[in-house]
Amino acid sequence: MELAGSSVVVTGGASGLGRATAARLAAAAAAVVIVDLPNSAGSESTDELGANVSFAAADVTDAEALDAALARAAARAPLRALVHCAGRGGPVRLVERDGSPGSLERFEEVVRVNLLGTFNALRLAAARMARNDPTEDGRGVCVLTSSVAAWEGQIGQIPYASAKAGIVGMTLVAARDLASRRIRVCTIAPGLFDTPILARLPAAVRESLAASVPNPARLGVPDEYAALALAIIANPMLNGETIRLDGALRMAPR
Repeated sequence: MELAGSSVVVTGGASGLGRATAARLAAAAAAVVIVDLPNSAGSESTDELGANVSFAAADVTDAEALDAALARAAARAPLRALVHCAGRGGPVRLVERDGSPGSLERFEEVVRVNLLGTFNALRLAAARMARNDPTEDGRGVCVLTSSVAAWEGQIGQIPYASAKAGIVGMTLVAARDLASRRIRVCTIAPGLFDTPILARLPAAVRESLAASVPNPARLGVPDEYAALALAIIANPMLNGETIRLDGALRMAPR
């Protein structure tokens, strides 16, 4: 998929994996719209990334706000790609330490942002891409973000792991659904990456996590995610696939 002269929306683009992806896309001459929460550092990110990048505030579960952000992108150039990085965690145990049942409200909130937010972004972006004139490589491509927790969720990650597993399950079905419209769908499942979430952990914990990765024995850096996202966009035969990006990591139960 040719990026020059196209627009791309990056959700969760104010920091971490999304910001690194927005930077690479801007360098490839795409018109990039970063979508993130109103209280994020999105506007500061756009200032640093140059004139090709703009910011639109939206919660990915808010259909009206997200569609407005997509419309903003499509007004600049044909919307040819979505990189959906927005998501959140939140611990839930089935039985809490005091013996009470785990929080249904917290489970629902995490699943809503991660899984319903992904479906919302995918359906709205695909509907806009379907209006594009087809190129040799099709009308568009959507890159979703899962996690190794989809297969090896740790204790306390039940809502996050459930949502991320749902994204893996969504990927092939979505690719088949959109094949007739010549829109591709792939998913990246990162392992342990050096993002703002991990930056909050003590140095000793970060070092222990890095040492658990077989090779390379370190945390992933966001630009490695970004490089894979752009490779998926560029390669027309990548479709319906979930790619683990984890240095051969397999998470332990805790």
